[in-house]
Amino acid sequence: YINTSLVSKSETPKNLFGKVLYFLYLNIRGLADNAVIAKVNGELWDLDRPMEGDSTLELLMFDNEEAQAVYWHSSAHVLGEAMENYYGGCLCYGPPIENGFYYDMYMEKRGVSSTEFPALENICKNIIKEKQTFERLEIRKEILLDMFKYNKFKCRILNEKVDTPTTTVYRCGPLIDLCRGPHVRHTGKIKALKIVKNSSTYWEGKADMETLQRIYGISFPENKMMKEWEKFQEEAKNRDHRKIGKEQELFFFHDLSPGSCFFLPKGALLYNTLMDFIKEEYHRRNFTEVVSPNIYNSKLWEASGHWQHYSENMFSFESEKETFALKPMNCPGHCLMFSHRPRSWREMPLRLADFGVLHRNELSGTLGGLTRVRRFQQDDAHIFCTMEQIEEEMKGCLNFLQAVYAVFGFTFQLHLSTRPENFLGEKELWDHAEKQLQNSLDSFGEPWKLNAGDGAFYGPKIDIKIRDAIGRYHQCATIQLDFQLPIRFNLTYVGKDGDDKKRPVIIHRAILGSVERMIAILAENYGGKWPFWLSPQQIMVIPVSPTCEEYAQQVCSDFFEAGFRAEVDLDQSCTLNKKIRNAQLAQYNFIFVVGEKEKANNAVNVRTRDNKVHGEVAVTSAIEKLTTLKVLRTLHAEEEF
Repeated sequence: YINTSLVSKSETPKNLFGKVLYFLYLNIRGLADNAVIAKVNGELWDLDRPMEGDSTLELLMFDNEEAQAVYWHSSAHVLGEAMENYYGGCLCYGPPIENGFYYDMYMEKRGVSSTEFPALENICKNIIKEKQTFERLEIRKEILLDMFKYNKFKCRILNEKVDTPTTTVYRCGPLIDLCRGPHVRHTGKIKALKIVKNSSTYWEGKADMETLQRIYGISFPENKMMKEWEKFQEEAKNRDHRKIGKEQELFFFHDLSPGSCFFLPKGALLYNTLMDFIKEEYHRRNFTEVVSPNIYNSKLWEASGHWQHYSENMFSFESEKETFALKPMNCPGHCLMFSHRPRSWREMPLRLADFGVLHRNELSGTLGGLTRVRRFQQDDAHIFCTMEQIEEEMKGCLNFLQAVYAVFGFTFQLHLSTRPENFLGEKELWDHAEKQLQNSLDSFGEPWKLNAGDGAFYGPKIDIKIRDAIGRYHQCATIQLDFQLPIRFNLTYVGKDGDDKKRPVIIHRAILGSVERMIAILAENYGGKWPFWLSPQQIMVIPVSPTCEEYAQQVCSDFFEAGFRAEVDLDQSCTLNKKIRNAQLAQYNFIFVVGEKEKANNAVNVRTRDNKVHGEVAVTSAIEKLTTLKVLRTLHAEEEF
């Protein structure tokens, strides 16, 4: 982008500030045409919108995240115009999302079929070809209510969300839509647009409201970017954890328990191995594991504030004239654990870890494999500490996540989210806590970014996003300070000075996050080729001939007793090469071929799933090597064998 400051309005011709930003840069070759949107004094601004005084200007290109959001928002308007043209229903919301955009439409008597996508795309292409200008208009609320009287959803938005006499709409060809903007200059800026999928949803996500049809799209300023995106999608499709889960018999879902995963034996091995890994780290880092109830009286959730703000997402029921709910998180229960007896400063920091089963009543339309479920477990922990201990505990949390992510082979980004406008508590308390978080990040030594004002109302936080093998980012780890829950539960401890009303701070932290979601991310990151220590299928023993089957079974038993997941292939209907290929396709890390020579030498002939041949190795030596690789959780054990 480019920064520039305009001279004082009083010193320039009167009409300068009636001119548009776009034309200020026409003489700078290529810049105006490549810009998606402007930023004036830190505010996103239409390129054709007049300047209003002394200004600092930035021009944002498509590689900027804010520019992408604007670009995809404008593309959503193109899609909305096409949907009105094709379906004639009532448009609802049409926002940009992380990768593209969608538009919701109410169609009383019909749905959407993927067979209609080509027709919709053709309408979009015509809209783009027409280079329809995005025109920003400010109109009085009562006029808009009359204008949108045919669309009850737009009227709801006006009545429930607009509390000013006027608001903005954008006109784009025949489409006029409620919108704050800003937008690209005209529809011709959208060079490539594709409709990718559709689904159904509810108005504002509320299950008791109208059912809407949602259509998703993606767009780019260059055709080659669309081709790259399509190639990326094909790679992501091949890595889809649902496909891998089915092929490797790890897990499945059933309509009789939507959003709750059935982990098969191999999937359960994965699940438990991940939890065992974290439990080892807990022991090393002085976390104490606890077990807490699954069901609580609604009074607990009223005390925590979740009942007022989150009850729609909780599974609740009546029993003996009392209301109970399955827990969607562990923190209120851990507060009861902290407060069940008097606490002293000598116990701080108190680190409570819990793998308790959690349930959240996610809408059926939002469920998707292991990434969005109703039943899950987290590597959840809550650290009760003093204000003075925050910085050191944060350092410990950051070192913890770095150690875990290094084992998985993940790189990550760090973001410090600070006090929002609606924060609760004293400003000085927030300032002190934010300073400690900043100090812990600085001493951690990894680069981090500031997300000013993006913290939760109850405390600042550090957001962590991991990057997978195909460049996607996922947020799994959470490190969140909480000043309010200790107040709500009246948590106190006795300080060094004898004051028994000292208030602890809670640090909410998870590294895997949902174990289910982490399994999905790992499956797609590795493409189903699990690291040896984590793999549910580590070793396949293959006899060369029937005379070696007994020895093959003994070898399998030796490795199984040594703690490995070993199997033997005794299928006599397959050739040796076919058996080896089957084991490689099934992603067994190591294939041990045994014949008369290996039998005589008490050895195995070792090759990997990628067909790297290590040759003959004594059974005892192979067990020693694999034990070391497993204990060290070596990422590429097949190469380092």
